Amino acid sequence: MKKADVVEFYHRLAEANPHPETELEYRNPYTLVVAVALSAQATDIGVNKATRALFAEVDTPEKMLDLGEDGLKQHIKTIGLFNTKAKNVIALSQMLVDDYGGQVPEDREALERLPGVGRKTANVVLNVAFGHETFAVDTHIFRVCNRTGLAKGKTPLAVELKLDKATPAPFRVHAHHWLILHGRYICKARRPECWRCPVEDLCAYRPKPPAPGAGSGKAAAS
Repeated sequence: MKKADVVEFYHRLAEANPHPETELEYRNPYTLVVAVALSAQATDIGVNKATRALFAEVDTPEKMLDLGEDGLKQHIKTIGLFNTKAKNVIALSQMLVDDYGGQVPEDREALERLPGVGRKTANVVLNVAFGHETFAVDTHIFRVCNRTGLAKGKTPLAVELKLDKATPAPFRVHAHHWLILHGRYICKARRPECWRCPVEDLCAYRPKPPAPGAGSGKAAAS
């Protein structure tokens, strides 16, 4: 995608949603780390349902350790892989207490040391909690970037690095959210809803599916 098209691409997404936010519910950097770690291979809606009562009771690593692994499992048992995730949350909480005075570090390497926290989770935390210009490439962003031609890559890291290089300054902080929301609600996995996409004319994806019930005439003629 040309530089001018990239600017226009982000400009249109920004016009449609000037102040995008994560759909995960959290209370502070610690609960954000927990929520993002729990969201792996799960939906934000499912995580939010499980964590509302949890975060009302537990909002620090110390309180999580007091709750314990079995207590945590009772809160998150509706989330996929909850046994492994509970172990990781307790372990990362212990590390935060032991190594960081109970505070979430504002550093990628330190975050990636935490059990259950990979590069994507670290990028989300740095962006959402601390305002860093990071690009957390999940399945939605990976799909949008490859389909549109915004930042093509065979791996999430390759897409992230290309996004970092291609995204201009005015849009860098919010780019992650614009792209994930675009992939979640418009550029869907099974059938992108190109007929209501604000960047349809800038997108390299072909062929673009027609609106429901709108393809009869031309499709029949061809």
